[in-house]
Amino acid sequence: MEKTENKFLPSENCPIRNLLCRLGDKWSMLVLISLHTNGVMRFNDIYKSIGDISQRMLTVTLRSLEADGLVSRKIYPEVPPKVEYTLTKSGESLMPHFTNLVDWALENLPNVVKSRKLYETGISFFPSQTS
Repeated sequence: MEKTENKFLPSENCPIRNLLCRLGDKWSMLVLISLHTNGVMRFNDIYKSIGDISQRMLTVTLRSLEADGLVSRKIYPEVPPKVEYTLTKSGESLMPHFTNLVDWALENLPNVVKSRKLYETGISFFPSQTS
């Protein structure tokens, strides 16, 4: 049987690259998981739930996620203005995949950390696999 090779399109036309570029940044997944876990949240609540994100970066991240249709923002006409964020249907549909990734990370992080430490010392954690 002949093996076929997958070819990926240039980044502007490749759905995988396009979405991973947006969702694979340092903060987007944490914002989405926080909204999924907590439901409707205000800016400061999201900010506090993540802890080490700057307000500027949270603003940028929320705007990007809103532009992608994953997060919705509702502004209430009050003084001071009240703004709430929530996941859209599209954002919610992404969460089972993130949940699987989070579960995998929790299960495998000890081995990944061990492998990194061994790699730094020049020792391979897993025997090399040849095809």
